[in-house]
Amino acid sequence: MNEEAWPALPLADWKETYHTLHMWTQMVGKLQLALTPRTNHWWNVALHMTARGLTTTPMPVGPDVFTVAFDFVDQVLRIEVSRGDRREIPLAPQPVARFYERFMATLRALGIEARIWPMPVEVPDPVRFDRDPSGAYDGDSARRCWRILFEADAVMSEFRARFIGKCSPVHFFWGSFDLAVTRFSGRPAPPRPDADAITREAYSHEVSSAGWWPGGGLVDYPHPAFYAYAAPEPAGFPGAPIRPDGTFYHPEMKIFIYRYDDMRAAPDPRAALLEFLQTTYEAGANLAKWDRPALERPSPA
Repeated sequence: MNEEAWPALPLADWKETYHTLHMWTQMVGKLQLALTPRTNHWWNVALHMTARGLTTTPMPVGPDVFTVAFDFVDQVLRIEVSRGDRREIPLAPQPVARFYERFMATLRALGIEARIWPMPVEVPDPVRFDRDPSGAYDGDSARRCWRILFEADAVMSEFRARFIGKCSPVHFFWGSFDLAVTRFSGRPAPPRPDADAITREAYSHEVSSAGWWPGGGLVDYPHPAFYAYAAPEPAGFPGAPIRPDGTFYHPEMKIFIYRYDDMRAAPDPRAALLEFLQTTYEAGANLAKWDRPALERPSPA
């Protein structure tokens, strides 16, 4: 049961496919960044789960709207316009540069004009989309990743529902390639002296955030994992007692990590993940003196 619901996805086994899929999601995400109004904490740029993959929100094109969605069942990128037009690009091995060319040409054919910056973000040694010759893609690995994302989305949505303060949707950030949910205390955060435009907006207020990512990235952690952090980090947070067993604090990334393989091996993975989400939140909120009674839904009697 756990293998079906929470499939194995060792980073080393699909690293090249992961890179390709990461570049494709960045293209789509950058399109959404270009065409939608900016909302607080960059929520407008994130992708969202569907029954078949990941999708943008509706975006304007003249008097109509359109969406772009990854379908990991049929293995296509689907662009649909409200007037009835539809185009599909196969998700198959091909150079990133070729996929980018096809993506932009398809948008133009549908009358969708947008300028996106073709340089990937939040990856080591970035190569422009239109110059990237890599393009390995294994559909089964991509489906496994999507399966993990939608299982995690369901658990994180249950966790989100416990909170009545300001909270993000459960959504997918294509820069860091992670599924995340973020709670807010309601208080502004001190400005970060090293913040850029992205992090200045993302961390303008106190947050407790958690999510899942496949590993890798700018800090090359070699395993898929759930993570949780508090920003700004309150004193004592790294030493807080977090459950389940096996959870640990990563001092370089300043996050708690619960390895995905440990979670999927638990007798009840869903309960184990909820315990990780709850105990990391409680540690940060208690140490930072959040007004928890005002922010949390009362437990059922």
